[in-house]
Amino acid sequence: MQSAQRPGVGVVIATHNRPQLVRRALDSVLGQDYPGPIEVALVFDRSEPDHSFAQSAAGRSVRVLANTRTPGLAGARNTGILSLDTDLVGFCDDDDIWLDGKLTTQVERLLRAPESGFVTTAMRVDYGEQQTVRLAGQEQVTVTDLARSRMSMLHSSSFLFRRSAMVGPDGFGLVDETLPRSMAEDWDLLLRAARAHPIEHVDEPLVAVLWGQTSYFNDAWADKNAAHLWLMEHHPEIRQDRRARGLMLGKLAFGYAALGDRAAALRSARGAVRANWREPRTPIAMLVVAGVPPQRILTALNRRGHGI
Repeated sequence: MQSAQRPGVGVVIATHNRPQLVRRALDSVLGQDYPGPIEVALVFDRSEPDHSFAQSAAGRSVRVLANTRTPGLAGARNTGILSLDTDLVGFCDDDDIWLDGKLTTQVERLLRAPESGFVTTAMRVDYGEQQTVRLAGQEQVTVTDLARSRMSMLHSSSFLFRRSAMVGPDGFGLVDETLPRSMAEDWDLLLRAARAHPIEHVDEPLVAVLWGQTSYFNDAWADKNAAHLWLMEHHPEIRQDRRARGLMLGKLAFGYAALGDRAAALRSARGAVRANWREPRTPIAMLVVAGVPPQRILTALNRRGHGI
């Protein structure tokens, strides 16, 4: 990269009471071999900011902030985004890490695609002692792709986007703070970004994502269901595509079954079958209705780098 091609990168790390994990995430960002400047906005959400994390060095700096917007991940991310004036902005969750070469590879992809505003990477899932690589098998991702699948390998810790593509006059907008507990805010953001232009994707595992009990959303089934209903309401691509509708209804069937709401689970399952009889979440939801503990199913899926 020539010096004129080194845009500044702002990185938002939202954190809540996980000092050891956030130090690990921060080190992985600051240790990138990217030749341009990196500025981290470390946003403490519903916890006292720890200013010992702040630092200022040539080309690498960390500012410690408190979430001044809606409590939760979406508000914390927006606090960080709005505090930055860098050309590019990325996310890293406080329990994840960026792997070597992540940032340089993504910036180079964006520079080769000036019409695009958003780039992601594949991921490595760390679940206990097991590591699983999740690839997308494609170099661009459309809004139809994302309506039909969350494509979880496009993890939020891999997001990098042009700030102007988000907050510019025709931008896809900030992270939505109205989603229940910020659930599925990353999926919503991807859908809006892909609606504006297909997302560039580097199909290499350049982030390591820690799955399991570190997630604050691990068993929040009521909130997940509310978020999935919200997504169906706000994204016509999901309502109007049979595969997409079947996917969402299958997710709802599993969520209701996990909550013990048998009637709602069966109702959603019937809708999923009508939309797409091949939707795999429907029979999985029926296993939970029949008495299989939902956590047993999730654990088996997580060990293989998958989720519901």
